[in-house]
Amino acid sequence: MPYSYGVTARSQAAPDAVFAALTHAATWPLWSPIDSADVENGDPADRQQFGDTRIFRTGRSVARERILELVTDRRFVYDNAGGPFRSYHGTVDLAPAPGGGTDISWSATFEPKVPLTGGFWRWYLTRFMQRMADGLAAYADGATV
Repeated sequence: MPYSYGVTARSQAAPDAVFAALTHAATWPLWSPIDSADVENGDPADRQQFGDTRIFRTGRSVARERILELVTDRRFVYDNAGGPFRSYHGTVDLAPAPGGGTDISWSATFEPKVPLTGGFWRWYLTRFMQRMADGLAAYADGATV
């Protein structure tokens, strides 16, 4: 059974600044709970492209995420290969906010490998990803996270 979550945040920065943080894996440990970031066959400081696989470490957990779609300054789509999910498809949509800045909408659909854990994962991911969205917004604003 598929589950989903969705979180939002607002940055005072323009969409291009928010998008730049999303597409440079090296910035993620600066604005998120993620401890480290690497890119398979690439440099995390470089701008990632469609098809790149990024490796994030948080504590003992390792996530491998493949970039499925990039729409400059508008959309970042990825899937998670591995971990506790049978499937996981995430989307970050960026929209110019009324009066300036960027509205960030981060959502995903997922199916856990272990039956009856979907409610827990929805609860956990909603909270974790809200920290991600808030950190992204603050980083793009130039704040120290």
